[in-house]
Amino acid sequence: MSQKKYNHVTGKTGEQLGIEYLKERGYQIVGHNVRAPFGEIDLVAREGNALVFIEIKARRSLAFGRPEEAVTLQKRKQLERLASWYLMKLGDDNFPVRFDVLSVLLAPGELPEFRLIQGAFD
Repeated sequence: MSQKKYNHVTGKTGEQLGIEYLKERGYQIVGHNVRAPFGEIDLVAREGNALVFIEIKARRSLAFGRPEEAVTLQKRKQLERLASWYLMKLGDDNFPVRFDVLSVLLAPGELPEFRLIQGAFD
């Protein structure tokens, strides 16, 4: 399997496991892989009274750092733009908005390790 395909499978597996993890913690998923003209939002969910935009990062090892470290300043700015687009499309912004990052470590032979960073950035 090519490295690109391997990374894609890792990402998709991380997303599916991440959705289940979040549901178990009371998140209500309202959008998955929401496409905009300039990018994609991994997950949109409701948690309490907040609308939460969630970036899921998955890795198979820590060789290149923790998964959440891949959410760079550039990625944060893109997520903020995507969230603004989503809210404009929704037409309702009378609720708190939050950005969470869910890190999923999928080390071979081990149970997945999750790290949820609520309010990761403004």
